Amino acid sequence: MPRLEIEYLGKPQIDRLALTNDEILAAVEAGLVAAGRGQTVIEPRLHLVPDPAVDGHFNVLRGYVAPLGYAGVKVVGDFVDNYKSGLPSELALLNLFCPRTGAPRAVIDASGITDMRTGALTALGAKWLAPPKPRVLGHIGARGTSYWNVRLLDHLFDFEEIRVHSRRPESRAAFGARLSRDLGKKVIVTDDWESCLAGADILVEASRLRAPEPLFRREWVRKGALVIPYGTMSTLPIDFTDGIDKFVMDDLGQMRAGHLGALRPHINAGRITEASFHAEIGQIAAGLRPGRERPDETILFWHRGMSTSDIALGAAILEKARAMGLVLRLPYREDGDDDHA
Repeated sequence: MPRLEIEYLGKPQIDRLALTNDEILAAVEAGLVAAGRGQTVIEPRLHLVPDPAVDGHFNVLRGYVAPLGYAGVKVVGDFVDNYKSGLPSELALLNLFCPRTGAPRAVIDASGITDMRTGALTALGAKWLAPPKPRVLGHIGARGTSYWNVRLLDHLFDFEEIRVHSRRPESRAAFGARLSRDLGKKVIVTDDWESCLAGADILVEASRLRAPEPLFRREWVRKGALVIPYGTMSTLPIDFTDGIDKFVMDDLGQMRAGHLGALRPHINAGRITEASFHAEIGQIAAGLRPGRERPDETILFWHRGMSTSDIALGAAILEKARAMGLVLRLPYREDGDDDHA
């Protein structure tokens, strides 16, 4: 039997790559195009709650991207109180496999991948769905994915005004300061949801609630705006979807499984069905379906996270790390190992 090795990348190696905004966006867009062309397999995510007494759970995402030659499984923990221990709320590993033999190929720290690919999906959705020349961004939430939402959206649109809000004053102040420093522009930190979102051209909701709560008012959404809600617990009142001209999703399989997500109450109540959706975002990326067609369309883009985006960004990271000589190679199976499977 040939010697098998696993390529390993931890956070220190990934940090040294210094991925650019354009590299992140290009990798995730390639994954979306593959999905739109039917060259991927996406299984709806699974949830594991190890201890109901702890405010946290694991998400397990599974997929295959044919043009990249990888199948992958990402396991990401989402534990709300990690900040009390000085840890990020989301810690993850991406495992890449050969789709022909099942042999493991790579293990990659995916905490940063989760943040970056989520921000890239938000930004790419806006690339095709935002109103013409959006000026104002309103963003709820201050977790890692939120940073990349704002950073990559501003990379594409160079907003005149960015407003942010989150539940804890200390987190939103630090978030605003970091964004202002990294983007080189003023970021407005607001004290409430309305002053953050009302009248914005793009409204992003990435909150972290312990239970569903209707905090996002429909009247704050101006005609022609783009709304991107992806909090785990829904913040949308049941009538929020009234008057939305176009619904777009990352992958429709995600709406058929699980009990979490921004539109879950609306699906359960029968107000939103699969037929309600104009397209999956991959179909738009591949040019098979139109994105925004009129300036006055009010559009809602719901994304729950695609395993194929993790795989696409992970593959790009692995390729760049190889070129820079940063990959660690771990022995997995030695020549002559007995197979007792």
